[in-house]
Amino acid sequence: MADPSLSTTPAPEDTRAHRGSLVIKDRAVARIATAAALQVPGVVRRSGGLSLLTGRELPRADVTTGANAVAVNLYVAAEWPYDAAMLTRRVHDSVERQLRELTGLSVHELNVLVAATAVPEGDGDSDTAMPVEYLESDIVSARTEPRTAVPVVAPLPPLAYPAAAPAAALIAVAALLLAFTAARELLIVRGTYGGAPWLRNSFEWFGRLHWEPWIAPAAAACVAAGIVLLVVACKPRRRTHLPLQVDGPVATVWMRRTDLARMCSAHATALTGVATARTVVDRRRAVVRITVEDETPVAELTAAVRAAVEPNLALLAKPIPLVVKVNR
Repeated sequence: MADPSLSTTPAPEDTRAHRGSLVIKDRAVARIATAAALQVPGVVRRSGGLSLLTGRELPRADVTTGANAVAVNLYVAAEWPYDAAMLTRRVHDSVERQLRELTGLSVHELNVLVAATAVPEGDGDSDTAMPVEYLESDIVSARTEPRTAVPVVAPLPPLAYPAAAPAAALIAVAALLLAFTAARELLIVRGTYGGAPWLRNSFEWFGRLHWEPWIAPAAAACVAAGIVLLVVACKPRRRTHLPLQVDGPVATVWMRRTDLARMCSAHATALTGVATARTVVDRRRAVVRITVEDETPVAELTAAVRAAVEPNLALLAKPIPLVVKVNR
């Protein structure tokens, strides 16, 4: 009987290193996410109109993949009525589980947005409250691994239009006129269009030009215009809104100075004895000018205006001082 240890049968070769690599496209991840969302009760498919041509049907997923993680923004349509907290939690758990099982990618970020609602078909009473059944997955997240801290990036504040916008528009119009003139000259040179050339005559006129009294003022005006354009191009854009206090490390809600001034004027006008109120809010302070109807003491009226207006200014992330001016 032969000794098994002396067998000359070659060992099977490990070919795992020669199998290549696996690449999962973003479109495949999006399809898995939308299919997992449709498996959740209450999530419906919505398409129609231009969505068939534009591809904006629901559910829809915007996917960003990294090395071993994926971030998904999922837009769904919910059947009305629905519990937003329960529905989004179930969608979150279903999509995260399907992506982990089918692709092996860990979900770094998953945002579920209810973009539309749909009324169920049938003769049932739509005003009847839908019974809500909370599952453990609706209260406790299925995530077991700690989530990687994502750095918070402050959004750009609302800014006014750049001061160079009018100059840029004029330059664009001048470029279009120059292109039209160049095309006209080309047609004239090729004999397609008959007419007097503009550029050649202009260049010849400049070539025959000698010193004239108007040249010095024209040169000075060109220099001044160039300096003004440079200053306008380098001028920073003006902030049009004031940040409000929010629960977070960065400001995400802003308010226009005009709206803040109108709100302060409305609260001041509602006081007894105030005929009119006008508020001006700038970068440093808020000035409320009121006109009184009777002989109310100025000190009492000023205190009443401050008590009514200062809570509005306290909503700002950086409160500004209040100045009250009384006119009889």
